[in-house]
Amino acid sequence: MSHAEAKRLVRGWAILDELRNRAVHVRAAGLATVAEEIPEAYKGVADVVRVVHETGISKRVARLRPIGVIKR
Repeated sequence: MSHAEAKRLVRGWAILDELRNRAVHVRAAGLATVAEEIPEAYKGVADVVRVVHETGISKRVARLRPIGVIKR
């Protein structure tokens, strides 16, 4: 789903609860910002990496674990 669709469908408090349950800590300027960050609004990174590796667009060399995201 797109970020715009996510903002229409999800309420900020619900997504905050879901992210807390996944041990994700959020500090945001407003709930609209939180709503567009729902996991369903993103493609699975493992699938994206696999596809670009298999098509030769890039070469998979490491697996990283994110420790934070800053969005302005």
